Amino acid sequence: MLTISAFARRAGLTPSALRFYDDCGVLAPARVDAVTGYRYYREDQVERAVRLRELRAAGLPLAQVTTVLDGPPAQARAVLEAHRRRLREDFRAASEAVGRLLPGPVRVAGLDLASAIRQVAPAAGAPLDFVLIEADGDEVRVVATDRYRLALRVLRPVHGGTGRFVTPARELAALGPWLARQDEVTLDDTTLPLVDETFPDYRAVLDALPAPEQRVVVDRAALRDALPATGPAELVLGPDRLTVGGTTVPAITGDDLRIGFDPAVLGAALEAGVGPDVLLEFAGPLRVARVRSADQGSFTTLVMPVALGTAGPGSPTAAPPAGR
Repeated sequence: MLTISAFARRAGLTPSALRFYDDCGVLAPARVDAVTGYRYYREDQVERAVRLRELRAAGLPLAQVTTVLDGPPAQARAVLEAHRRRLREDFRAASEAVGRLLPGPVRVAGLDLASAIRQVAPAAGAPLDFVLIEADGDEVRVVATDRYRLALRVLRPVHGGTGRFVTPARELAALGPWLARQDEVTLDDTTLPLVDETFPDYRAVLDALPAPEQRVVVDRAALRDALPATGPAELVLGPDRLTVGGTTVPAITGDDLRIGFDPAVLGAALEAGVGPDVLLEFAGPLRVARVRSADQGSFTTLVMPVALGTAGPGSPTAAPPAGR
């Protein structure tokens, strides 16, 4: 048995915190001396105390701590995921509040913005023929979607601040050469063509993405060139190989997977990438896939697979990744 002081040192807690958790019924001692009132703990209680400390450090309300510690795994996971979403929302709100207090406009490197537009704008399509440029102080995000794919590039601003700009995709793309010649660009209505449109809640889409079950690194140009001109592109994955139709492309991969894409949609995502490699992340044969530049993790495109044998993203199984 460990005294409360010894147990506190092992768990990284204070004796007063242990008394509080005992009173709350979250972490009771193994034995309390009837005469002295001293609390004693078992060695096997250290792990629970450490987990309790970590959950409290993460800001989880005490009422939910017991659910995570003692509840079914599925319920514990749901509580933790909901708490993580709240933390993200709180961080965004705080970051935006700080950004509003920063003096001066948002400025980014012109070449970086031109590159981001080149990568992201092809994902814009009817009825969403516009691009969102959003700044929150620490980051500038350039986003476009046609509801069947979503492209996102994250930039580091030269000068932080907040702002939200919705711009026509074609007009913005036409600005690319001029932007690339500027050392810095101020994000405002004098630089950007703006439209009064509502952009989908892309953050909710990203937050709801399933965790990837498989990651594949493949030569970007080789995969693009192997895609068929028409019909679904069938990708068959195996140990360190990826086959598209009759063409085998060298890849770094693991488990077997068979998945289909509209070649025009996947091809556009590959074309928008940079560098020789691309990182593909799959959560299943009919769940949205991530296409990322393997040497530039800040650029991500979401592409919806199609059921093999269907005509493309208009099929019922090709549900859009972006919320309406």
